[in-house]
Amino acid sequence: MNPSTRSPLTWAVHLSVLLLVLLWTMPTAGLLISSLRDKDQLAVSGWWTALAISSRNDVARAPSADSQVERDGKFVISGNLLQGQGGQVSAFGFSSREPTKYKPGETAELNDGERLTVQTDGSFEIVSDQRMEGSRGQRVFFTASTPPRFTLDNYIEVLSAAGIGRSFLNSLTVAVPSTVIPILIAAFAAYALAWMRFPGRAILLAVVVGLLVVPLQMSLIPLLQLYNGVGAFFGVPAKTYMGIWLAHTGFGLPLAIYLLRNYMAGLPREIMESARVDGASDFDIFVKIILPLSFPALASFAIFQFLWTWNDLLVAIVFLGAGEDKLVLTGRLVNLLGSRGGNWEILTASAFITIVVPLIVFFALQRYLVRGLLAGSVKGG
Repeated sequence: MNPSTRSPLTWAVHLSVLLLVLLWTMPTAGLLISSLRDKDQLAVSGWWTALAISSRNDVARAPSADSQVERDGKFVISGNLLQGQGGQVSAFGFSSREPTKYKPGETAELNDGERLTVQTDGSFEIVSDQRMEGSRGQRVFFTASTPPRFTLDNYIEVLSAAGIGRSFLNSLTVAVPSTVIPILIAAFAAYALAWMRFPGRAILLAVVVGLLVVPLQMSLIPLLQLYNGVGAFFGVPAKTYMGIWLAHTGFGLPLAIYLLRNYMAGLPREIMESARVDGASDFDIFVKIILPLSFPALASFAIFQFLWTWNDLLVAIVFLGAGEDKLVLTGRLVNLLGSRGGNWEILTASAFITIVVPLIVFFALQRYLVRGLLAGSVKGG
C-alpha cells in the first residue's frame, strides 16, 4: 500500500503502538542510564538530566593551620574545593548568609587579615601576613557547575560484593531445571488432553484452567508442609534444590499445560492420521511430529517460566532458606542494599544485573513468543 493512501486509523494504530513501545522501554532505559551515572549526580537529579550540566551549592572546609607553608614571607594554606570531581566554580563565599558573594579570581577578606582567593577550577589559597592559628579549617561556600559523569563504579561495587558469584550460580541452578521440568511434564499432558480420547478428559482440562487462578501465596505454606512431611517420611533433608524445583513445577504446570494444549490442538489432524496409518504409536507421533511443530509454544512458555523463576525471591526463601550457600541472586542483592542504607545508587546497578540474563533469554526466543501465544486461539481440538 502506498504510504500516502493509508487511512488515518492506520496512522493512529502505528502511533499508538510506537507510544506503547516507548512507555515500556523508557523505564529500562532510565534504569540503565542511572546505573552508569556518578552517585553524587544521581542523588540530586533524575536520569533524564544525565547529559545536562548540573549546578550545585556545596561547602568545603580548608585544611587546618597545621598545613600552612611559608612562601615569600607570607603564610599560605592551599587546596581544591572540587577535590578532583571536575567542574567549574561560579561563585564562592565564607559566610552562610552570603555564600555567592564573590566571583572566581576575586579576593575575600577574612578575619585577622587573612585573604581567600578561589579560582574557577576550584583551587584556593588562604594567605596571611602572620602565622595562622586554629585546629579547624576555614569553611568555604561555593556554587559549582559539574559536567555529566558516567562510571562503572556502581557495577564494580555490586559485582565485587562477597557471595555474588555464588548467588548467580544458585539462581541458574534454580531457574534452568525449574523451566525444563515443567515443559517436559506439560508437553506429555498437553498431547494427551489434545489428541487422546479417555474418560474425564474435559474434567481434567477444567481443573487445569481452574488452577490458573490459584494464588501462589495461598498455596505456598501448605505445599511446604506437604513437602516437609513427605521428605521426613523418606529421609529427604529439607531446604534442598529438589524442593524448589518441585514447587516451581507445580506452580508452572497449569499455564504450561493450557498453553501447549491449545497449540497442539490447532495442529493439522491429517498429519497425525497419516502417521497412525503408517503404524506410528502415540509416543512416536509425540516425539517425531508434535514436539518439533510445537517449538514456538514451548519457547513461549520457557520465556515466562524462566523470567518468573529467575526473579523469584519468595519461593526461594521458603524452600531454600537464607543461608549463604543457598541464597539466590535476588536475595543477595536485597541484603546488599540493606547493608548500604541510603546509598540507593546500588539499586540501579543491582536491578540491571538481575535483568541481563532474562533479557538475553527473551531476545533469543522472542520471535516465537507471539506465534506460540496466538496459535490455537482460533480453533481447537
